[in-house]
Amino acid sequence: MSDAPDKPAGKAPPKPFTVHEGQRQIRSFVLRQGRFTPAQQRAFDQAWPRFGLDYEGRPRDFDAVFGRAAPRVMEIGFGNGEALRFAARQDPSRDYLGLEVHAPGVGRLLNALAEDGSDNVRVYHHDAVEVLENEVADGSLDEVRIYFPDPWHKKRHNKRRLVQPGFAGLLVRKLASGGRLHLATDWQDYAEHMWDVLDATPGLENRAGARGSVPRPEWRPQTHFETRGQKLGHGVWDLLYDKARDS
Repeated sequence: MSDAPDKPAGKAPPKPFTVHEGQRQIRSFVLRQGRFTPAQQRAFDQAWPRFGLDYEGRPRDFDAVFGRAAPRVMEIGFGNGEALRFAARQDPSRDYLGLEVHAPGVGRLLNALAEDGSDNVRVYHHDAVEVLENEVADGSLDEVRIYFPDPWHKKRHNKRRLVQPGFAGLLVRKLASGGRLHLATDWQDYAEHMWDVLDATPGLENRAGARGSVPRPEWRPQTHFETRGQKLGHGVWDLLYDKARDS
């Protein structure tokens, strides 16, 4: 990462926000801006007003944002937006919120959304924890998806992983009763870590049973990232959790 990463015109890089775990703070991301292609820059300039949501730090009326009341899905860390774009096209009856801090990935998705003419997707270029804490009402998300988060595979970096007890508790708060949490990883060690955290989180029930995973659901396409991992010999683990209806 360069000392002065490129960023979209008129938009400052997002600030890291943290969930406290005792004396330690969990960051939901490490800023990696990268470089824009001309098409991605144009997408930011032209499509952000239609599809982008600027962080405001106060509760947001998403029914007003989308112009309707519909089941709401949030994808955290959507990368280049392959899975989010696929889902929005396959199921237009749902509204989708995408969160990503890597600016070129946001630009690529914005470009795709403009091509598709999709109106059921809105995008944040901001830290997920801060958005969840301050803009999303408790019990308002029907599903949260987290696909291939950074595994931070070196042991000394494990504490930087997104899936931690405090973050899991935050997700439970934001999910509706009976809502679904879907995660995917191609690192077995991270899958084990997810089971350790999520199987022990009050209010979450592993649909496959303790330390269980499921075959890739039809709503998650095989992404470029996943294909690359499989070429390296990585397996893929899909974890599905439901929020208990009495939580």
